[in-house]
Amino acid sequence: MELSILEERKNPLLHRTEYRFEVAHAAAATPNRNDVRQELSKMVRVPKDRLILEWMHARYGMAKSEGFAIGYDTKEALDVTAREHILVRNGLREKKAAQPATEAPAPAAPPAAAPAATPPPAPANKE
Repeated sequence: MELSILEERKNPLLHRTEYRFEVAHAAAATPNRNDVRQELSKMVRVPKDRLILEWMHARYGMAKSEGFAIGYDTKEALDVTAREHILVRNGLREKKAAQPATEAPAPAAPPAAAPAATPPPAPANKE
């Protein structure tokens, strides 16, 4: 797996650095998020618990994947800014258990249907 950074951009307002990267994986399948985060954290010198992999897409027909990662300056900046489902996807949070559904009130009965019209009598058969 060869990792290269295509773009690095500081974002001081959000206390983070944003990275666009490319992974070449000619000898193997698309690497998983954890392996990419591990290699990227070594490369950019950001602790793995403050590095978030936002997205990574494999290119069709090629042994390359592109992605976007964010390295936060502090743990507090990560907690304030990062979305919960992204933290779960990166293994930094546990998925919250689904809340038991409270029983919804029963829907109102449908309005009474109008009485069906009676068909006209059949004509008498004259033979």
